[in-house]
Amino acid sequence: MKKEYDLLLLSNQVCFPTYAVANKILRRYRPLLKKLGLTYTQYVTMMVLWEKGSVNEKDLVNALYLQANTLTDLLKNLKKKGYINIEKDEKDRRNIVISLTEEGRNLRDDAVCVPKTLAEERWLTEEEFFIFKKLLYKLLQGDWCK
Repeated sequence: MKKEYDLLLLSNQVCFPTYAVANKILRRYRPLLKKLGLTYTQYVTMMVLWEKGSVNEKDLVNALYLQANTLTDLLKNLKKKGYINIEKDEKDRRNIVISLTEEGRNLRDDAVCVPKTLAEERWLTEEEFFIFKKLLYKLLQGDWCK
């Protein structure tokens, strides 16, 4: 019986350190993103747009592993800040296309300090970081959590 309860020990969980590390990382990002006037989710949304230029809503939801309803308010806020345009897709009016404004493109120049600052903080060796990131993406792409 005792062995069965060992399953409930916090130290035997994978979910807890994953959750705790994610929280620690997000706390480290907050002051850097505050200077940009962005939340973390807004920041990663902008990262997708800086990379792609424009995307439809479905592709953005998939890229960020978000629910569509979560994205709606986030996009409204980015539009209000003047960083993005939200328009109907010319090819299929049921779809929405999100693109950067000039101001949104220019924000990238200020945002580049975020990954640079965090890269200087060496939480892991370069090899550990590569392995950690590779494992995280492997988990993200798996079917285990649908």
